[in-house]
Amino acid sequence: MSTIPACPQCGMDHTYSDQALYICPDCAHEWPINAEDSEEDGPVVRDSNGTPLQDGDDVLLIKDLKVKGSSTNLKKGTKVRGIRIIDGDHDIACRINGTPYELKSEFLKKA
Repeated sequence: MSTIPACPQCGMDHTYSDQALYICPDCAHEWPINAEDSEEDGPVVRDSNGTPLQDGDDVLLIKDLKVKGSSTNLKKGTKVRGIRIIDGDHDIACRINGTPYELKSEFLKKA
C-alpha cells in the first residue's frame, strides 16, 4: 500500500490521487504523482495525449502543418521515425523524407 503525501502547497493531509495526479481538496492544488521523478530527470516531453516521449520513439502528426519559409506542408498522419528530444520551444528534432525539421510535441502522438 502506497502512502499519499501531504499537499506541498498548504501542508494538509487530505490529498487523494486521480489517475496521474495528486489533488488537494483544501487548496485545489494539483501535482503529478511522479513529481519527484520528473524533477530529477528534467522536464518530460509529452505528446498531444499526455504520453511521455523519449529519444528514438516513432510518432504521427495529428494535423497538417505549414512549414515556415517554404511552400511545403506536412500532412496529417505522416509517420516520423526516430525522434530526438531537444531543448527549446520546438522540442522534437526529426527527419521527414531526408529533410530535418523541429516540431512541437503538441502536434504529435506516439505511434
